[in-house]
Amino acid sequence: MSTADIVLDSNKQRKRRILWKCALGNTIQDVLNSRIGWAQTRLFVTFATTTNCVAKILLLKTIKSIAKVVTPLRNYLPASYVLPSEYHLFVEEFRKYPPDTIWIMKPVAGAQGKGIFLFKKLKDITEWKKKDRPSNAETSPYVVQSYISRPYLIGGKKFDIRLYVLVTSFRPLNVWVHREGFARFSHSRYSIESFEDAFVHLTNVAIAKSAADYDPERGLKWSLDKLKRYIHATYGIEAVDKLLEKIAGIIIYSLKSVQSLIIQDSHCFELYGYDILLDEDLKPWLLEVLLPESGSRKHFHASGMRAINLSDFTLYRRIGNETNVAGFDLLIKNNESVYRPESTTNASINPECFVPKLNIRLGNYVAPMQMP
Repeated sequence: MSTADIVLDSNKQRKRRILWKCALGNTIQDVLNSRIGWAQTRLFVTFATTTNCVAKILLLKTIKSIAKVVTPLRNYLPASYVLPSEYHLFVEEFRKYPPDTIWIMKPVAGAQGKGIFLFKKLKDITEWKKKDRPSNAETSPYVVQSYISRPYLIGGKKFDIRLYVLVTSFRPLNVWVHREGFARFSHSRYSIESFEDAFVHLTNVAIAKSAADYDPERGLKWSLDKLKRYIHATYGIEAVDKLLEKIAGIIIYSLKSVQSLIIQDSHCFELYGYDILLDEDLKPWLLEVLLPESGSRKHFHASGMRAINLSDFTLYRRIGNETNVAGFDLLIKNNESVYRPESTTNASINPECFVPKLNIRLGNYVAPMQMP
């Protein structure tokens, strides 16, 4: 079992090491016990059972099963199935929808938009199964979801939001959300009629770069600050606040739904990528929860201008009462949601009047105080 050492240089006077571990067999404690002179300051990524493809399927299936009884999560999760194992369940669900309903297929092990396609008829799945399954070989797993066909558009284009969520413990659950996420836009203007056009429906930069008229100067990413400013200018600060609360709820319920699956170890943490889509009513939908490839976890490029560096997150030097560390806001502490006091619009009249809000900001933009 191999590990890759990453030297943290955020504090030059004290060098510690984060060890990347593939948790397929032994537990992390087994590895620790076998290392002579192991230092207690070392941290491991990742938790056991959170290896890429396996984790993706487990997360989806567990979140989906919990969503059946947890209404707040069910309302923000498109109908989703893993194929081929849940093919028959999907067929039953498919027949409940209108015939013009659009579905989207995404390979579990895919990246950069490869292998993603939209369809309306079951025969398209049949053709895919025949094409994708060589003789004496198993079909690679795919996720099929009901397609959000009426997305919120900016400049006529579809976009989704990538957030980064850091879990430092599953028991008790401690969760941090980074402010430096981003919005990714499609290359072409949205039209439901052209549902076979990847440039219209997919927001992957790799897809956009293959377009004949792709212009790298135009840019297809917004920082979360820019997105928040746009929504604030268009709909007001209350719409922004409601959106943040809903997104925070998605993160909280989804992680609590898989809490019992993860083998807890005090020397582990994990960084997840959350992909969220807004529909035309500004309702957020959880599309996917991702585990970045281990080789890329040292830095995570957010807005395209700067990167999220886990080296800056001093996990073992906090005194216990911080709610923001290195751009990460504490959302869950010891299984409980974390709130921050937020003044209402009439705070100038009554400074004692505060409305509790979940501790999620997503960007550093703060709307100016409104006068009554």
